[in-house]
Amino acid sequence: MKFLLVEDNLELAHAICSRMGLDGHTIDHAARISDAVDFAASEDYDLILLDIMLPDGDGRSFLKQHRAAKNDTPVIVLTARSQVSDRISILDLGADDYVTKPFDHAELQARCRAVLRRKLGSTQTMIHLGDVEFDPVGGHLTVKGDVINLRNRELRLLELLMNAKGQVFSKQKLVDRLFSYDDDVSDNAIEVYIGRLRKHLEGSSVQIVTLRGLGYRLDHG
Repeated sequence: MKFLLVEDNLELAHAICSRMGLDGHTIDHAARISDAVDFAASEDYDLILLDIMLPDGDGRSFLKQHRAAKNDTPVIVLTARSQVSDRISILDLGADDYVTKPFDHAELQARCRAVLRRKLGSTQTMIHLGDVEFDPVGGHLTVKGDVINLRNRELRLLELLMNAKGQVFSKQKLVDRLFSYDDDVSDNAIEVYIGRLRKHLEGSSVQIVTLRGLGYRLDHG
């Protein structure tokens, strides 16, 4: 999944990026509201983690603008404010959830998973497709009973394809979803990850099809 983190505390931002990166998520980091607006205008994110107190204003103004633009990307607010009235106002503005600072990173990860499941309209973490079972939380794929542990970007690429079965993704779109602005990505990076997933899925009823000039699509035969 691709997240946008809006947080001016660089130490905390680095910790969040590192922890989420271990789960295979790609994070773009903005330290100011103005930067967050630019990121959100040019990228499609699965989730936004939003601090409230920022150098150039209140994160709630970003949240309000985000919802006014009919953008349904889930938002989890990171706030040091513990008053019930503050938390209610955050939710009323359109936040999907909030985490009170200081927080445990495991709790933040769990809240991210819960919000993403709600967005997908499911309370289940497992994805079943024919003779393939995929666990994006545990990080493994089961093909005809054989368990395969996936590397981080293999995991997120397969999650993206399986959650949008039949949809065509261009190579550039996949690069945008799997890598951050700071990543140095070679031209054949996506081909490498697609090749690895195809090898893992060999012999199953699920395949990744190449559509020349268009991109890739996951099919279930």
